[in-house]
Amino acid sequence: MATTRLRTDVYNDYSSTEASPSEESSPGIINRLVPRSTQYERLGEHGSSSTTWFQTLIHLLKGNIGTGLLGLPLAVKNAGIVLGPLSLVVMGIIAVHCMDLLVKCANHICQRNQLPFVDYGDAVMYSMESFPSQWLRTYAVWGRRTVGFFLILTQLGFCCVYFVFLADNVKQVVDAANGTTNDCNFNATVLLEDSMDSRLYILSFLPFLILLVFIRNLRLLSGFSLLANLAMLGSVVMIYQFIGRDIPDPTHLSYAASWRTYPLFFGTAIFAFEGIGVVLPLENKMKIPHQFPVVLYVGMGFVTLLYISMGTLGYLRFGSDIEASITLNLPNCWLYQSVKLLYSFGIFISFALQFYVAAEIIVPSATSSVGERWGLLVDLSVRAALVCVTCVLAILIPRLDLVISLVGSISSSALALIIPPLLEIATYYSECLSRWVIAKDIIISLVGFLGFVFGTYVTLWELIVADSSAGHMNATLYAVQ
Repeated sequence: MATTRLRTDVYNDYSSTEASPSEESSPGIINRLVPRSTQYERLGEHGSSSTTWFQTLIHLLKGNIGTGLLGLPLAVKNAGIVLGPLSLVVMGIIAVHCMDLLVKCANHICQRNQLPFVDYGDAVMYSMESFPSQWLRTYAVWGRRTVGFFLILTQLGFCCVYFVFLADNVKQVVDAANGTTNDCNFNATVLLEDSMDSRLYILSFLPFLILLVFIRNLRLLSGFSLLANLAMLGSVVMIYQFIGRDIPDPTHLSYAASWRTYPLFFGTAIFAFEGIGVVLPLENKMKIPHQFPVVLYVGMGFVTLLYISMGTLGYLRFGSDIEASITLNLPNCWLYQSVKLLYSFGIFISFALQFYVAAEIIVPSATSSVGERWGLLVDLSVRAALVCVTCVLAILIPRLDLVISLVGSISSSALALIIPPLLEIATYYSECLSRWVIAKDIIISLVGFLGFVFGTYVTLWELIVADSSAGHMNATLYAVQ
């Protein structure tokens, strides 16, 4: 991914700067919280598109809150009502620390090499070039390629999750259409007649999503993006309003679940926390970059509290009946059916934003090999092909919980936990890095690697042994508590 593109286009589009708050907010409060010794000046110039600390905070929240939030109640079930929230706290602390490591290493590399900005892949490449090992210096370019590979895998994995999420929620709304009432306190069991297989719903979204990604300038979607963000915010508020009342007796819930299901928790949780790809573009776009560490810790502290509360309350409210997305547990009344549709609308628009990052890496490589005459055709063809690939993968793995866990275990753990600590070692090793810091970084990377291995293994095992018809019965009973 080119540095110039990250500095100008990707951040503006991916983070929807057009929908940002006003820039009248004063940076003085944050400025006073940052010691002078930690302040630095960005090399290069910032244009009028530079963001304030408050705008950056909003973008950071938006980049970390998505479908992963709705899957956390099931993740807590897979870990236990006590072990789950405690694990979310620990994972949140580690994930935020790794984000801070990435920013710190990138700034150090910029100052050492007199560069205006480096992205995630370039940071890994330059750190490997400065390492004493001749082998690492020789293959430093593979560090950038590895990050690019996992970034593509992560973003396209998000798109697969979005396909399944849209299919499951829309299918449930359609199946319950005849039984939907105005009484949201209805306690009787509602019989849902199966309309069609969820795979057909996934396939039905394909042409619309292809047309959506054909919009190459995401500024044209800025208005819809703002509406999508508001719809998702309203949906989350309504979900909290429902799960926060009439919580049943939790004494029957397991404090710590079986070790066999804990890797599924890890995959889902790290999927939710994987927002590390946006931190460098966000920090680079700030008017006063040294404010970013405070913004990072405040924003991610709020995100961690949101994750813990949603996961814990959702599992307490629905217990063992919790679904892969908590929206699937909401009552069959028009109010909460609209919540599912509103959140689905937000996810539909967000598909283009997630897809944009992967397309900006893959499409230029494809179009550069053809003439200008065929450039547009190749561009659109590659985009359509990538959407088709994500659609096929979603059809092959139509279980939302397993898709989330698999994406989290394979790619999110690498980007969020494994690579950043190793990046710190490679960046500062020649500058007398403390043994305690090296030990800490190795432990974090080892935790990420173990989560990668066991999370992937357990998820694939579940996919192999699970009965393919278990989640698609012709007649399904949902008890609304």
